[in-house]
Amino acid sequence: MNFSQTIIRWYNKNKRDLPWRHTNDPYKIWLSEIILQQTRVQQGLPYYETFVKKFPTVHHLAKAKEDVVMKTWQGLGYYSRARNLHHSAKFISKELKGIFPKEFDEIKKLKGIGEYTAGAIASFAFNKPHPVVDGNVFRVIARYFAITTQIDSTEGKKEFTRKAELLLDKKIPGIFNQAIMEFGAMQCVPQNPDCEKCPLKKSCKALAKSMVSSLPIKSKKNKIQTRYFNYFVIRRNGKILIKKRIENDIWKNLYDFPMIETKKEILPPLSRLLSEPLHRMELVGSDASLIERLGGVSIISVSKSFKHILSHQVIFARFWEVAESEHKKFIVNGTEINDGVYISESQLNKFPFPRLIEKYFDAKASKN
Repeated sequence: MNFSQTIIRWYNKNKRDLPWRHTNDPYKIWLSEIILQQTRVQQGLPYYETFVKKFPTVHHLAKAKEDVVMKTWQGLGYYSRARNLHHSAKFISKELKGIFPKEFDEIKKLKGIGEYTAGAIASFAFNKPHPVVDGNVFRVIARYFAITTQIDSTEGKKEFTRKAELLLDKKIPGIFNQAIMEFGAMQCVPQNPDCEKCPLKKSCKALAKSMVSSLPIKSKKNKIQTRYFNYFVIRRNGKILIKKRIENDIWKNLYDFPMIETKKEILPPLSRLLSEPLHRMELVGSDASLIERLGGVSIISVSKSFKHILSHQVIFARFWEVAESEHKKFIVNGTEINDGVYISESQLNKFPFPRLIEKYFDAKASKN
């Protein structure tokens, strides 16, 4: 029995029962693949079920307001996936009359879709003979053939893709691709795989050479950036000011509060804040900017520091509770902060917020 047959046989006995495996609808398969990008199945499954229920067809997703799509995605992270999903849904609905493209090259043209996702959709939905090479597949192939080429190098990507093409069962490419991905996710796991129970143990070169724990090899290490956010929670007549993030930064098109990013964490004594105007802060991109508290505007409280970890960033955030009267202005760097909308707190759950803001909401709720 060869590699492909062994993998497929294992898959038929051990595969998880997942809803996107019971359909060849390209819309639902596409939806599942986008949700599962850099996301565990356990975390992504309830989002998939919610999206399918709320947007049963590509036309429903295309017609939805962006805020509704982003709110539905809230908490899943990597929000560019949701923006790209919505953008491509509009294109498919309007330009392609709701017909999902069948060919690999056409699928790949959709925004947010690369080699892996295009191959997955082409093979799962249309049984096209295209390999998929994700993290799980990299690991299985690297160990089985004892490949020491770095998986994140140009040479490595080409080598692993060639291997995947050679292994691919072209009669049932969709099943094979699902099988090798599942095998990597459940059997050939990153840490401490149970090689004694592996059906490939007799032919696995990494096992024979005692290299399982060292493969695959990756060269690049993510450079982690540390950022310091100071959010101003501004209240006026019982309402709170929120604003939409439109910059090309993290959390684009989600909502948060007016914010100033500083080069280091600000730790002023609370007693001083309650009695004096805010002092000079080192701002990102501006070393000597003045934050002013003008008549009628006062700091009520300052939150603890909230730590939020992203793939390439660690954010430390404090929330400055500000009370503002109807006729007074809140000014930062000489500019009035008014590029938002005042809403009642009961309306907050209607807007999509980053998880960091949700942490603040949770902390506030636990105190009440």
